[in-house]
Amino acid sequence: MAEEKPLRDRLIDAGVELVLSEGTSAVGLREIARRAGVSHGAPRRYFPTHHALLSAIAKRGFEDLAARFAAVTQPSAPPREQLRALGRAYVYHALEHRGMFELMFRHDLLDSERHDPSDRPRLREATLPVFGLLVDLVAHERPGPAPAVTAAALWSNLHGIAQLWAWGSLPLVVGDTDGRQLDRLLTAALDAHLGPVST
Repeated sequence: MAEEKPLRDRLIDAGVELVLSEGTSAVGLREIARRAGVSHGAPRRYFPTHHALLSAIAKRGFEDLAARFAAVTQPSAPPREQLRALGRAYVYHALEHRGMFELMFRHDLLDSERHDPSDRPRLREATLPVFGLLVDLVAHERPGPAPAVTAAALWSNLHGIAQLWAWGSLPLVVGDTDGRQLDRLLTAALDAHLGPVST
């Protein structure tokens, strides 16, 4: 018989399910407690504020994104190929987990110390390994000054593609009805920030 998860993990699991199925606005301490099968006051032992709970759920989102990155990248592949795989994984993950992505990048949650000084690691710190991977690959693909700036610009572009695609704006302007243009947009984003692949 499998050992039951600690209550804190069960509460986060319930929050993740809520975010994925109903969006961030559905996440409340009482509903989390109900889904985890505990009293409505139980979550307060682990999450002193609603923001602290949301921050913990968002951290899980970054863990899931990092796992997806690990699954699609081959360390032996050229940096450009790895960046293409990461970009594609990022956009498709965002489209498949819209509520979680909305939560993960909320600026008010990045400063989780303000809501729970005991929170370690803070959500802000949890975002850095994912971005660091992007910076390292950009530095290898296009050696030069300020790889973090180029990586940030590429990340912004990928995030914008995901958001505008989810809203229906990009499919409309590129005349896409079946998603075939999405990979072309990702290639264009890489070319715009890293230069076209030399032939």
